[in-house]
Amino acid sequence: MLYLLGVVIIALGILISVSLHEAGHMLTAKLFGMKVTRYFVGFGPTVWSFRRGETEYGLKAIPLGGFCKIVGMTPQDDDVDPADEPRAMWRYPVWKRTIVMGAGSVTHFLLAIVALWFAAIFMGLPNPDFPATEAQVRQEPAVITLTDCVVVENVQRACTPNDPPSPAVQAQLRTGDRITAVNGTPVATWGQVLDAVRRTPANAPATIDYQRDGNPQQAVVQLASVQRPPLDNPSGALSAVSALGVAVDIQTPGMIKYSAVGAFGATADYTGEMAVNTLHALQRIPEKVPALWTAITGGERDADTPISVVGASRLGGEALANGVAEFLVLIFISLNFFVGIFNLLPLLPLDGGHIAIAWFERVRTWIFTRLGRPDPGRVDYFKLMPVTYVVILIGGAFTLLTVTADVVNPITLFSR
Repeated sequence: MLYLLGVVIIALGILISVSLHEAGHMLTAKLFGMKVTRYFVGFGPTVWSFRRGETEYGLKAIPLGGFCKIVGMTPQDDDVDPADEPRAMWRYPVWKRTIVMGAGSVTHFLLAIVALWFAAIFMGLPNPDFPATEAQVRQEPAVITLTDCVVVENVQRACTPNDPPSPAVQAQLRTGDRITAVNGTPVATWGQVLDAVRRTPANAPATIDYQRDGNPQQAVVQLASVQRPPLDNPSGALSAVSALGVAVDIQTPGMIKYSAVGAFGATADYTGEMAVNTLHALQRIPEKVPALWTAITGGERDADTPISVVGASRLGGEALANGVAEFLVLIFISLNFFVGIFNLLPLLPLDGGHIAIAWFERVRTWIFTRLGRPDPGRVDYFKLMPVTYVVILIGGAFTLLTVTADVVNPITLFSR
């Protein structure tokens, strides 16, 4: 039930975001005097609608987005009533059209930033100092958390009755103990613990010195034998090595809460980080296509591959089912920020494409005027239709690829 609720929350959040995106277009267009004839949430057959002034508002049957109809978005629009010609969008100054077309992305950014500010106060934001790489984890203090068993094969999964018990549990170590030496070799970091344990022959006893509540203690542990790759080469060949049956108990807090004032700075920092990460993610999309295809055809799903709305909803359900409701908020924030930036790409039919054309027209007119040549006029959108269709085709194929991968081989946050 919690899983389904998480899925619904993310899906509903995306629908609300897209609807507000279209509302941003509508409100700014009305503010400048442009005529908006329709604003609907959803697509397909109309379920319910009403008219207020010159605009029809309503709800359609397929809740996969929304739209608003602004009269005369391009000079080639052939459905403009002669009486509405003076209010056609393409006749307005370029700066007004830029604001109207950019209002959708601005709406996404505002949703993300406001949600971030509240999250920083009430939920906390990810700690930038939290270890995110293997090298950073190895530098964590040698404080342990116990595992109930030892998984011999090199996989992450829950314990089963056939798994050997954890040597650390049998030696009565506890979560929170800080290991200070292994077989007489002093250790201070988690990486040093791993190295010292790996140097001990498999199935051999090891002397573990540790501190518990500040008091030094010692235990003799019969290490287990497991199959693992080299520490410096996770994709290398497996071999039999020793295991203590513990994991690192990371002492750095994963989330940090802020005061109402401090949240402004934290929100700004996190927004900047998201901007950089989103741009890098967009640049890497082409190279991730083969990895998505591999995931669909039976290979392992790379956790760094793009996800669709389906994948985001599944992650939301998984997070809520595992008691990590905070992750739903971070998904909502990340999706809004990504969509806001993606929508500004200078490609039709995206809003960024319309903005790019508007400013191309303005710059071209300025250049021709300076050269004493006649204004070349407006861009013919019909000539751009082949390029637009290619963008739509590529976007549709990529969406289908990510949706398929999220259905047959989804990314998961927790071991199954």
